[in-house]
Amino acid sequence: MSQVQQSEIRNRLLKALSAEDFALLQPHLQPLATPLRHTLIVPNAPIKQLFFPEIGFSSTTTSGAGGRAEVGLIGREGLVGASPVLLGTDRTPHDHFVQSAGEMLSIETGALCDAVHQSRSLRRLLLRSVQVQIIQTAQTAFINATYTIEIRLARWLLMCRDRLDEDELHITHEFLSLMLGTQRSSATLAVQSLEGHRLIKARRGRITLLNRRALEEVADDGYGLPEAEYARLIEGA
Repeated sequence: MSQVQQSEIRNRLLKALSAEDFALLQPHLQPLATPLRHTLIVPNAPIKQLFFPEIGFSSTTTSGAGGRAEVGLIGREGLVGASPVLLGTDRTPHDHFVQSAGEMLSIETGALCDAVHQSRSLRRLLLRSVQVQIIQTAQTAFINATYTIEIRLARWLLMCRDRLDEDELHITHEFLSLMLGTQRSSATLAVQSLEGHRLIKARRGRITLLNRRALEEVADDGYGLPEAEYARLIEGA
């Protein structure tokens, strides 16, 4: 099987690597089709593979007696499973699964760790991506605690759109409530509110974004901090 070429890659993190650092990973990258809801990383189990999304994205969720909620999104800007592995552990209490179907490049955990040990610049860039993910998680906690459900929905839709090449998202209201950490009825009312202002169009099992600029105005400063940090730490490196 021919090796994937850096010039053909869509993952922004891989594209940001130097040619020398990419060459350390290149022989170990394996294309993987990722269907909707496919589990990438199981909670509290050894992480054997990591994933660079090429098309689509994954959700990171946490659960407990009070329910289940999304705490992170990782698409073609990042590496699924990077945080625990690069910070020195082999597992996480969080669930990682495919939120939008597509393709990813998988790499065995041992191969990635070996490459990181060989290159300080590779380790530095990947740890910067972990920092961006930490900022996103912290921002999600802040937004969920202080902002209205409409603002949270607008932010989430914009984050999804950033990781796709189209304005249509395939998602049910029930699953949307899980992603926003709210009741289904509240998620439905938020969808209806944005639809009433003609910012989105909702149909069974899908939501289409109609006006990104207006969605950004609704999200206000709830959206953009992790994105700005990514541009500074990764693309500006």
